[in-house]
Amino acid sequence: MYWNQYSESKLVNLEQKILSVLKTTYNTRYINITGDKDTEEKIWTISLNVKSDNTPLVLLHGFAAGIGFWVRNLDSLSKDRPVYALDLLGFGRSSRPEFSNDNFKAEQQMVDSIEAWRKQMKLDKFILLGHSLGAYLATLYTISYPDQVKHLILADPWGFSDRSQSTRNPPLKFRILGFFLYPFTNLNPLATVRGLGPFGPWWIQKMRGDISNKFEDLFEDKSTIPNYIYHCNAQNPTGETAFKSMIYGFGWAKNPMIYRMDNLKKEVPLTILFGSNTWMDKTVGPMIKELRPDAFVDVQMIDNAGHHIYTDQADEFNRIVIQTCHDVDLKNGNIFSGNDNSHIMNESEDENIESRNNNSEMETI
Repeated sequence: MYWNQYSESKLVNLEQKILSVLKTTYNTRYINITGDKDTEEKIWTISLNVKSDNTPLVLLHGFAAGIGFWVRNLDSLSKDRPVYALDLLGFGRSSRPEFSNDNFKAEQQMVDSIEAWRKQMKLDKFILLGHSLGAYLATLYTISYPDQVKHLILADPWGFSDRSQSTRNPPLKFRILGFFLYPFTNLNPLATVRGLGPFGPWWIQKMRGDISNKFEDLFEDKSTIPNYIYHCNAQNPTGETAFKSMIYGFGWAKNPMIYRMDNLKKEVPLTILFGSNTWMDKTVGPMIKELRPDAFVDVQMIDNAGHHIYTDQADEFNRIVIQTCHDVDLKNGNIFSGNDNSHIMNESEDENIESRNNNSEMETI
């Protein structure tokens, strides 16, 4: 028996179990892209309500996560618009290419993979929402490709504040873990999980119950989410290595996004959501608002929510995002009730479709 317990089939089955909670018809498939070194890569994607003409919403997950983390949001968010969520390159079920050790180049590789995905999906303009690391990358994407983004939504964003200017520190539990596990985490943030082999899921459940417990009412088997997290991250950790190149100290960004906000076009509206109990630096919201006096910046706080704002208070999170998306539709005069598939490729031509309907039996790849 191999010490590392990663299993592609187990990851597929766990994801299917998580997505079986959804009531909305959905489609999951690989989207083929060309990497920065002309390599063939695949981006794992879930799509919902693609026939709606309303402005599409694209979701980018945070560090060490995957599309399954959006299970409390997808039904509500896709009720009146197309919604797409993808596993970031180097994470979840997407390809694991090598990234540059240079943090700026690694960031750009991530950003360009999102743009390559967009082109393959034949999406034009859309609303972009990112959580944590996903918010950091969503901002970088919007700086690089501002004409594609109608509205940028940052959910409890990571990587914006400057360590030297902030009084915020990670929770004591994480700092203690970082001290004792430094020999592992100095290699990669989740090296400990892989190093524990068959005990990895148990460790996740014990040490990161703050994540797995958020979903416990959805699944009778309480090990579902810890096992999903484990199998998402027990693979070749190239995305994790890219993230490591971006961090300084214990979880701070080497190049804080707050100093790059002047590169974001003022024409791009921005909504920033924080959990009232988050350990992220909430002061960056007002700071960004001050830095963008001639742009639309809406900063909102969701009570009784921590860093995982999208599941801690899913109903309120969904309500704010839906209202924001609705305002985008009103502004652009494109609220429709008809079914037009013009903003997305003809799915019948894609050979990498795994599933079309959550009520039918899915094939595994």
